[in-house]
Formats: sequence, C-alpha cells, structure tokens
Amino acid sequence: MPSLRLLPIIAAAALLVLTGSARANDPTSQPLTGKVVQTMDAGSYTYAEIEADGRKVWVAAPRTPVAVGDTVSVPAGMVMQNFSSKSLGRTFEEVWFVASIKAPGAAAAPAPGGSAAAKAPEPIPAHRGNGAAPKSGALVAAIAKVADGYTVAELYAQKADLAGKPVAVRGKVTKYNAAILGKNWLHIDDGSGAGKDLTVTTAATAKVGDTVVVRGVLGTDRDFGAGYRYDLIIEDAVVSAE
Repeated sequence: MPSLRLLPIIAAAALLVLTGSARANDPTSQPLTGKVVQTMDAGSYTYAEIEADGRKVWVAAPRTPVAVGDTVSVPAGMVMQNFSSKSLGRTFEEVWFVASIKAPGAAAAPAPGGSAAAKAPEPIPAHRGNGAAPKSGALVAAIAKVADGYTVAELYAQKADLAGKPVAVRGKVTKYNAAILGKNWLHIDDGSGAGKDLTVTTAATAKVGDTVVVRGVLGTDRDFGAGYRYDLIIEDAVVSAE
C-alpha cells in the first residue's frame, strides 16, 4: 500500500474563518525548501512566505516558531487560491496549507506502535465500504453545510462528478483511531445522509464529538484490501476543528 502524505491544520477556538477555492486541476503543492522572507501568526496558524528557486510561495501550517532568514522545508499540501483570512484582514492570491514547517532534514516522530509497514491491513479502523455509520448511538443532528462545500449526502449523490476533485465538508466526529498504518482515521457525520458517514485519513488529531471542517480530494471505491473498501473517502485531508 503506498504511503500517504498527511495534512494537519487545526483551527484556534476563536475560529479562523477560511474562504477560497482549491485549484481543481492541481489540488496539491510540491515539497519545498527555501528561505523565509515574511512570517506572521494568526490563531493557531503560522503563515510564511518562502523564497525558493527564484519564486516566492505563501504557506500556512500549525503554529510554528520561524523567523525571517530561516531555511525551512515544507511537505506537499493543499493549494488554495484567492484565500481570504479574516484574522489577518487580507486575501492571498495563493497559499499552500501544509502539515508542518521545519528545518531541512528534521526527522518526523515515528508513529506509536512501530512502523506502518509492520502493521497488517486488518486493523484499519473503519466500516467496510457501505457508507453506514458505526453503531454509536443516536444519529447526528443536522449540522450546517460549510459555505464553499457539500453535505455528506451531496457527496454521495454527486460522487461520480466530484471524484478526484477538491471538496470541503463539515461534520461531527463519530469515530477516531490514531496511528493506524501511519495515519489517523476518523468518521464524520453531518446528519444529512440518513446514517451514512464519511471516512477521512489525516495527521490531525480529533476527539469523538468534535465538529470539524475537512478539506481534500474526494476518493471513490477505494480498496485497501482485507475487505476494507470505501465508497467515499478523503485521504491526505486538511482537518480544522471548530
């Protein structure tokens, strides 16, 4: 199974409001190493303008201490165009949302419980592909759709058109498992799908009961083997807690 780049973005309690659109024909940026020429913090985010290979790129990551002149590396991330940050009072022509900003060569912390390769497929903590939510009590009450996104029901209804495209969806976390096959797994439900939920993989942490906004590319008919197949899934997700 190929490794997946994971994208944690955790919003501050003050609710950093995010608007903008993902680039439909190129939803992910590329890894980048360069020098910081501007940096600022807003809520739980650090924004940094990085100069590399004769160009300048704005990136946003969970808050990180960086300074002008630092040489840093960022992984691939979600590209957002015409992105407005109300906290900063400005619109970025383009910004990359990434998992981290770090010094080149800094090692990532290993996942608990050993390497991902050492784990068999069987522990994948999710239902087997029929879209039915885990049996966790009452159905989730209706949750308002994110302004630039879809409900869970709309994703299922429009999956043929939306497959492979960037989407956003707001929902409540109904199940969460950490560090399985090198990533965190969660289910979200917004009450629109008559018990259907959406599976998400991410490096962001969450708790059952959290309301989150998930942004990423919609996958369909994803088969991980051992009977774990998903009608819908968002991998490499940007997850913002509200």
